[in-house]
Amino acid sequence: MKKLLNTLYITRQESYLHKERETIVIKQGDEKLGQFPAINIGNILCFGQVSVSPFLMGYCAEKTIGLSFYTEYGRYLARVEGKPVGNVLLRRAQYRWADDQEKCNAIARLIVAAKIANSRSVLQREIRNHGENPQLAEAVEKLAVSCRRAKHARSVDEARGIEGEAASVYFGVFNELVRGSGFAFGGRFRRPPLDPVNALLSFTYSLIAQECVSALAGVGLDPYVGFLHKDRPGRISLALDLQEEFRAAWADRFVLTLINRKQVALKDFVTEASGAVSLTDDARKQFLAAYQERKQVEIMHPYLKESVPIGLLPHCQAMLLARHIRGDTQYYPPFLAK
Repeated sequence: MKKLLNTLYITRQESYLHKERETIVIKQGDEKLGQFPAINIGNILCFGQVSVSPFLMGYCAEKTIGLSFYTEYGRYLARVEGKPVGNVLLRRAQYRWADDQEKCNAIARLIVAAKIANSRSVLQREIRNHGENPQLAEAVEKLAVSCRRAKHARSVDEARGIEGEAASVYFGVFNELVRGSGFAFGGRFRRPPLDPVNALLSFTYSLIAQECVSALAGVGLDPYVGFLHKDRPGRISLALDLQEEFRAAWADRFVLTLINRKQVALKDFVTEASGAVSLTDDARKQFLAAYQERKQVEIMHPYLKESVPIGLLPHCQAMLLARHIRGDTQYYPPFLAK
């Protein structure tokens, strides 16, 4: 099993990263902020005005260390990639599958069904922990129906339609799960997020999407050619496909934990002139520390029957997807949370 390496989150503005022997050095002006052995680093995420030396960029590409850039407020911008890894025959098979509607649908409906099942599990957990709630109970029943329909979707478009209906049901009762003082969820707003809950969800989804990009590239698949999400210039379609399995079980539960345990407060957010809501600098650092800690938590993978850190789930699923495309397995087993 792949080892879960550390992730460096660089949030200090006007920082500069460079390589010194086999270490990564972080400086701000003449002040050294940190120095870390490169062998222990799996990803570097830079937020805002952060500079990286060309030599370190090349080193990261050579050693397959993920190097991604975000705006100061967490919107993804770009990543540095080295030469493709893996067998070119696997990628050629992936491209052929992406052009085959029947094969696309076979994977897409499994991903959608898993996403709905995981969303349903989040609501069921709330009922178990806090007692019966008529709104949640009704949503659980509706999601059960949607999950059964998704398993038998006859086309990718039908699977997308079912996914959209299920998401509407799920987010329609999401506010029932929010118990943090002053927090409220009035619906899903993506671009831009218009309230603190949406800001946390969008930020977490963005981070997990890049985890999926790294995982797919690591097994030799092309993150830009997917089966559920349509092709679009610059869209990491396959990474977004894979991310769907982790939205509820990983991202949503993590955000709810931060809010309900009062690890974040309303004072930790700012509203920009555009109306977009984002974390303050200090709160973003605390959020990323909690996110890294969450990645270390181990769970039993339902298919592999191994205990793995949550941060390795994208790599597990990417490996299983690659096996399926190569023809080693009859079906792709999506991630189902327990």
